[in-house]
Amino acid sequence: MSTAPPPRPDPVEAVLPGGLAPSPAFGPGSRYQGLALATVEVGGRLVRYVTRRLVPQADRFAAVSTHDVGEGERPDTIAAACLGDPEQFWRLCDANNVMHPDELARVGRKVRVTLPEGVPAVGDE
Repeated sequence: MSTAPPPRPDPVEAVLPGGLAPSPAFGPGSRYQGLALATVEVGGRLVRYVTRRLVPQADRFAAVSTHDVGEGERPDTIAAACLGDPEQFWRLCDANNVMHPDELARVGRKVRVTLPEGVPAVGDE
């Protein structure tokens, strides 16, 4: 007699607070804040997923400084140094038109450090 392995947990359900609520509550620092969940049927089973996030245009960000990438830096260490939070590397990616975070960490690159999307710099309005 063989036994089937236990079902694997849904990876989306594993990261959402409170499981699969109709409207996930991603925190204010999350790149997924404000995105809804959708449902698709796969093999007779309903699977929920986070809807697509569109990357904003870099011109929507007001630059406040630049960071020269040095040897051994990673996207998370750059974000920690520039923004005070290693999990905010995605903000640097958005502001620099970077799709893959490792592109931020090229030695010698000048990374634009910006305010959050849509927040104007002092004097800009």
